[in-house]
Amino acid sequence: MKKIVLLVFVLTITLSSRSQNDIDVLLAGGIEDAQRFANDYLAPGTDGIMHSMNANWFNSGKVKPLGGFEISVIANASMVKDEHKMFNLNTAEYNNVQFVQGPDSQMVSSVLGENNPAIFVVVKYDDELTGDIFGTQTATLELPEGIGSGSANLLPTAFLQGALGISSGLELKARFVPKVETDDVSLSMYGAGLQMEFTEWFPPNNLFPVAISGVVAYTHLDGSYNLTESSGIEGENQRLENDTNTWLFQVLASTKLPVINFYGGVGYITGKSESNLLGNYRVTDGLLTTQTIVDPFSVSSEVSAVRATVGTKLKLGFFRLNAEYHLSEFNAFSVGLNFGFR
Repeated sequence: MKKIVLLVFVLTITLSSRSQNDIDVLLAGGIEDAQRFANDYLAPGTDGIMHSMNANWFNSGKVKPLGGFEISVIANASMVKDEHKMFNLNTAEYNNVQFVQGPDSQMVSSVLGENNPAIFVVVKYDDELTGDIFGTQTATLELPEGIGSGSANLLPTAFLQGALGISSGLELKARFVPKVETDDVSLSMYGAGLQMEFTEWFPPNNLFPVAISGVVAYTHLDGSYNLTESSGIEGENQRLENDTNTWLFQVLASTKLPVINFYGGVGYITGKSESNLLGNYRVTDGLLTTQTIVDPFSVSSEVSAVRATVGTKLKLGFFRLNAEYHLSEFNAFSVGLNFGFR
């Protein structure tokens, strides 16, 4: 049976999982338990994506003059540390979940990791769901793994981006991912930013050996995934809806050389990702229907982190290539292929 909770992560980073579990049993054990597990399990993945989607908002401290423009194709990736691949599951914080073996508190796989060996828990059915007809029931299930240690070391994002000089010392930026729609998936991403060059406001600015700027940028991701055919649980109108919003505030400086330049700075990222599991879900014990659960739960994660950036840019006429690296809670790197006129 495919996991419902993993599909939240599929929405936000367009990756898939190879693990299996009986999430209907976990729902039957109590919505509160299912929500707590899903939130802890998914948070490292959504946090990593929020860092990835905020790379390469700039490639110079020098803004473009009025009418100057640049079109870019950008590829980013945040790097997953070992600490992001596991989380502590303490069954004392759960109502109806116990480990089959070992202590009550154990490190288990997040959406970015794997359990080796497999970890099993016993779930007791919540009487509120099963009622007096079925009585108290238990089921053993294997905890879900993530996408594996090999393929989860990077969390990629990619954008088309444009930049336009709008006045002395100001540059407007926009980035987007064209909307993707299939029978089951709808996904889109967009953002806007403003770069202000402080050294442009202190003439004669051409005497300064570096350009110093500030950047403010907003990025939004939303999507939905139709689960009715793939969840493995009886029900109607089953879907996941995701809404992610981030802000970046950064101060940067760059050299002003004709061909190769270097840039760097310090910034702050803040953001929140919310995912809602919606629709009707009829949880069972494998033989009998217990109860229909409507819009089971929502999960969310937040980031709030300082980051440092270093990068370089090569200019060859209209063609430019840049690469940068970020140090933060999730380290990230990015490359950009840029075409423009200034």
